[in-house]
Amino acid sequence: MTETVQHFFEARPESVGQARQFVSTVLSGWGCVERRDDIRLCVSELATNALVHGTVADRGFLVRLNAEDDVVRLEVHDSLRRRPELRQTVDTDLSGRGLVLVAALADGWGVQDRTPLGKIVWSCFKGA
Repeated sequence: MTETVQHFFEARPESVGQARQFVSTVLSGWGCVERRDDIRLCVSELATNALVHGTVADRGFLVRLNAEDDVVRLEVHDSLRRRPELRQTVDTDLSGRGLVLVAALADGWGVQDRTPLGKIVWSCFKGA
């Protein structure tokens, strides 16, 4: 059985923590606790990226969770088409590790265009 839940968040710094709490609540309700910490960390990184790099004034971001069989798909939708890039960082970098963490924790991730505008950054987690 497929289950999908989504929530829209305003473009405010506290929305990142709210997105984390939303994910925790949904996953607990679904009984998906095995990979909950990985998914929470990934939503933090993707929501932060959406807030800093993917939203314009007065536009927030959407978090969608989809569970099917033993796979959870996390999506963060924002309003700009500018695609994030996985980059190599050095020890002195103060930022830029978000997608590195997502790539390390998720079983897959990617970016797709969103109609009519924006993009979706997704990650999936098996055995959730």
